[in-house]
Amino acid sequence: MTITIKPCNSINGTVEVPGDKSISHRLAMLCALASGESTIENFLCSEDCLDTLHAVEKLGAKVERNNKQIKITGTGGKFTPTTEPLDMGNSGTGMRLLCGLLAGQGFSATLIGDDSLSSRPMKRISSPLELMGADIELTGERGSAPIKITGDTLHGISYTLPMASAQVKSAILLAGLFAEGETEVIEPKETRDHTEQLFRAMGIPINIDGLSISITGYAGESIPLKSGNWQVPGDFSSAAFWITAAACRDGAEVTIINVGLNQRRTALIDVLQRMGADIQCKPHSISNNWEPIGDIIVKGNKLTGTVVSGNEIPNLIDELPLVAVAGALATGKTIISDAAELRVKETDRIATVAINLKKLGVTVEEKPDGMIVTGPNKINGNVTLDSFGDHRIAMAMAILAQHADTPIQIDNTDCIATSYPGFEEDLITLTR
Repeated sequence: MTITIKPCNSINGTVEVPGDKSISHRLAMLCALASGESTIENFLCSEDCLDTLHAVEKLGAKVERNNKQIKITGTGGKFTPTTEPLDMGNSGTGMRLLCGLLAGQGFSATLIGDDSLSSRPMKRISSPLELMGADIELTGERGSAPIKITGDTLHGISYTLPMASAQVKSAILLAGLFAEGETEVIEPKETRDHTEQLFRAMGIPINIDGLSISITGYAGESIPLKSGNWQVPGDFSSAAFWITAAACRDGAEVTIINVGLNQRRTALIDVLQRMGADIQCKPHSISNNWEPIGDIIVKGNKLTGTVVSGNEIPNLIDELPLVAVAGALATGKTIISDAAELRVKETDRIATVAINLKKLGVTVEEKPDGMIVTGPNKINGNVTLDSFGDHRIAMAMAILAQHADTPIQIDNTDCIATSYPGFEEDLITLTR
């Protein structure tokens, strides 16, 4: 699929983005493992999350879908064996987290994915899960999917993550539910804590001491995961496109309602405010008591470059393409470093961002762990960009392409449906 982005002089209005992708994945899995029926409101019905629902159905959970409301009847702590491969599509979150849950099951399962997912590194999860007692075979090239995992009796470990990764942390903690003794994960830097928040909300004791997170497993016992009613907040990573679009355009004003305000997800706001953006967050007084929700109001302004590095990178990793977009329109240099993890996402996001920025006439220097973007730039029109099959690249380039003086075509945009099925409609609404 191809989309054409027309020049735009303003962006204004109110938008409500789809449900949080990371939380939707986790709720689908944990509700599938719980006892009784759970209802999930505002579930993200994107390709990635629907693949996770299909997987837990194959593993014995009962799933009923009514638009964005999902009802799941759980298996009571034990999945049912399946001989069918579990197709996780494009979702690294779905594949890595489900491996954690399957590590403690007493059967073998095979997880597969599309070409992009099958190129992503999986040894980062197989290593700790094998230390816990699971048998994992990475049958793809360079230690990637397809993955054959044979669950077994697990024992707790203390594991220091070699990289800051919420997915790896979560996979280990999910396996720890089935382990004997304590499982501890030590992070090099703080990462997203949706798994920890859900454990607490669903009745699983968890201890957090600085960068150390630990749980005591339920080997041979029933796992006391509570079923219930859950409200998924709007996805901050989806809201980030409109936050950036408005922040970079003098005179713009956009309000995003009912969006998640977890402090480990909102680092983009700090970066854009440092660049001079006018952004206000208004938390709701009554939230869902496990993830904060509120509204974000953005007023456009002239921005200046900044440096993004170090501890803020893990909680900004999905939004770094948008930092590059802001840097292309800001005055001065925007330097992104310590972000080599971008090279093993759905694409090599350092390379794909740099390729597209250069086509648009942006001054950018690619680095091994990031890039330097110098602005402001006049954005070239009459060019064709490629998403390279990466949803975040497609949407980030759509935001920047509005600043050209002639239409710009973006190819291979079917991938947007993996996280934000209504992106193009919201773009039209806010720019009309």
